[in-house]
Amino acid sequence: MPETTSSGDGPQEGVQIDLISGERMAGKTSMEKIRLILDGVRDGNIVVLESGLTPDEESKLIEVTMSEINPDGFSGIEIESFPQDQASDTSLLGRLMGKQETSKLTVIGPANQIQSLHKDETLISALISRK
Repeated sequence: MPETTSSGDGPQEGVQIDLISGERMAGKTSMEKIRLILDGVRDGNIVVLESGLTPDEESKLIEVTMSEINPDGFSGIEIESFPQDQASDTSLLGRLMGKQETSKLTVIGPANQIQSLHKDETLISALISRK
C-alpha cells in the first residue's frame, strides 16, 4: 500500500488520486503522457486526466501496459473515459483533415485495486480497494 506523509503527521494509508490538468499534459508528447500515467498507476495511484487522451494515445497506453505486466508486480490498468460532447465535435473539414479529438475526462487506475469501474452518461464511479 502506498504510504503518504502529510504535514509531518507520519505515514497515512489510503488511495492517492492524481488529478492532472489539461494544461500540464498539453506540452507533452504521447509517450511522455503514457509514461506519466503509467508511473503514477504503478505507484498504486488513481490518475484522473482533465482533458483525456486521443484514441491513438489510449491504444498506445494499453499496448505499453500489456508489455509491462508481470506476475510478480504490475497487474495492468483499468481505464474509463467520457467522450467529447457532440456539440463540441470538430467540423467536418477538421475530421477530414485527420484532427483527432481527445476524451473529456479519463480515469485510470491499477487493475488490482479497482474492483469495479462503471460509466454512464454523466458519472464515472470507481470502487477502489486498499490492496
